[in-house]
Amino acid sequence: MRTTFDAVADAVYIELVPGIEPGRSVRNEIVETDGGTVVLDFDRAGILLGVEVLGATELLDGEFLAGAERIDQQ
Repeated sequence: MRTTFDAVADAVYIELVPGIEPGRSVRNEIVETDGGTVVLDFDRAGILLGVEVLGATELLDGEFLAGAERIDQQ
């Protein structure tokens, strides 16, 4: 499981299936909350591929964010 965090976008992606190929995600379930948005990505077979969290600093624990791979740093 790979977790990436983009602090600029305040977004986290939790990849539940390694190496998701482009186009594999064909259905998204969106959950709106007071603090942000959670998007569940599914493939054609209904397998949950990953979870995107927008508004991550509001919705996720700081320790979890600290352990995520930062993708906003050059």
